[in-house]
Amino acid sequence: MTHSRPTATTPATTPELTPGIEELEAQERRLVFPRFTFDDAWALGSLLVEVARECQAPVAIDIHRGGQQLFHAALPGSTPDNDAWIARKRRVVERYGSASYLVGARFRAKGTTFEESSRLDADRYAAHGGSFPITVEGVGVVGSVTVSGLPQLQDHRMVVEALEHFLSGDQA
Repeated sequence: MTHSRPTATTPATTPELTPGIEELEAQERRLVFPRFTFDDAWALGSLLVEVARECQAPVAIDIHRGGQQLFHAALPGSTPDNDAWIARKRRVVERYGSASYLVGARFRAKGTTFEESSRLDADRYAAHGGSFPITVEGVGVVGSVTVSGLPQLQDHRMVVEALEHFLSGDQA
């Protein structure tokens, strides 16, 4: 099966249908690594940079594993605020072991918001789309990959589509 590389038009042309909790949970079950090395972080981060450059997305990209930053890039148009959003979204993944967008969706499904009901400092945690757990088969969540700079659903989709491509093995 051939998988196409995420394209420059991916963020702008993806329909803005909000994914349900089941779909978001299925993404997490599907997007699991056999291992995650420094080289994998570089390759995944580089793929995200390439896609973001092609669509001129003003994003910052971050990959963490076990408390260590393995990759960071800030593209034209991004700001220091994007780095603050990355840190806040990443903390949600670290605390809940789930994508930041999924965590926010679970609170919304209960008729509330993360900010109202999580009892966490909103200056340190943000359940907004764009941070996704790096899960290793047989190990669990070991880190996160995060994008910030687009509307939250587009941040989430950019990460998911890059992970789908990367994990398909079609990285040429």
